[in-house]
Amino acid sequence: MKHYIYRGTKKLRCGYTTGSCAAAAAKAAAAMLLSGESISKISLWTPAGIPLTLDVLDIIQKEDHVSCAVQKDSGDDPDITNGILIYASVSLCETGIIITGGEGIGTVTKPGLDQPVGASAINSTPRRMITDELHTLAQKNQYEGGFRITISAPQGTVLAKKTFNPRMGIVDGISIIGTTGIVEPMSNQALIDTIRAEANMRRMSGSDHLLLTVGNYSDSFLQSFHPELAERAVMCSNFIGEALDIGVSLGFRSILLIGHIGKLVKLGSGIMNTHSAYADGRMETLIACGALAGMQRELLAQITDCVTTDGALEILEQSPCMQDMLHILTERIAYYLDARVKSQLKTGAVIFSTQHQLLLKTQDAEKIIDAMTEEGL
Repeated sequence: MKHYIYRGTKKLRCGYTTGSCAAAAAKAAAAMLLSGESISKISLWTPAGIPLTLDVLDIIQKEDHVSCAVQKDSGDDPDITNGILIYASVSLCETGIIITGGEGIGTVTKPGLDQPVGASAINSTPRRMITDELHTLAQKNQYEGGFRITISAPQGTVLAKKTFNPRMGIVDGISIIGTTGIVEPMSNQALIDTIRAEANMRRMSGSDHLLLTVGNYSDSFLQSFHPELAERAVMCSNFIGEALDIGVSLGFRSILLIGHIGKLVKLGSGIMNTHSAYADGRMETLIACGALAGMQRELLAQITDCVTTDGALEILEQSPCMQDMLHILTERIAYYLDARVKSQLKTGAVIFSTQHQLLLKTQDAEKIIDAMTEEGL
């Protein structure tokens, strides 16, 4: 695929989704079934308005059905499904277009996802792409009957274990996904969509309280801090602001954020995307809080060249105002969390550093933890 985007100064090649692969394979198989001829390439329009012409692989033509595959190409995106084959097996039926999942396609087991419980994890946009392509093909061939399509991915069962699917309630395979049909490398939106999908699954399961973690450190800490809550955590990575927005839009009553101080210290300056490419501000935030706590200027000046927050804390621990500084930081974090959600729900944060045996909680954090524990989902 020769479609590119820029991320910063880097020119990156786009790819196409598993949904585009499934639609292309289904269209190719149906075309061969109706015509009786073999084809090596298939074209389709993606929802993004970008046309694709893809190779048709591993063709099996029988009298009553045709099976073929299209290979996934993720472009310059580090997608775990890059290079796998997505198959479609198509047979004719009396009426309608029936789409099911076969080998390697997951099954939805929890409410709140794109498809209902018990359905194959083939999302609505790929289903619509398949349906539209086959309707057009039927009209072109003056065929008035229906199609039965089975989408499969033989490598899907193994690959799914390396994805968020098991955590989100999709078992035994990958999902066929994509809203535009195109994979944009390093797409923030794809990650945010994953956060929304997982949060919505928690909401639909009956939870009124959203638990957010920011990474592996947070997840490991949660296992020792409150292990009974570990299974309900939604990892938001650096997208704290977007995750808070999602919590509001889904109608949660409260949100609890758990993270290492190296990340959450940035919230003390209202920085809601904690990736270093967006902003740093860690030392500046600590210096501001330290100054408000009455720390000496000379001590604060020593942390300006610190690489890590833990390194800065080693220096700041020399001050008798250390606890006051941490209290101010915690209050600032609470303020900016509340400001982001515009007081539409309760927010809380638990900030930790295992290196310094540090555990900070905003004012409402413990109340939210109690509510989550009582909810017991």
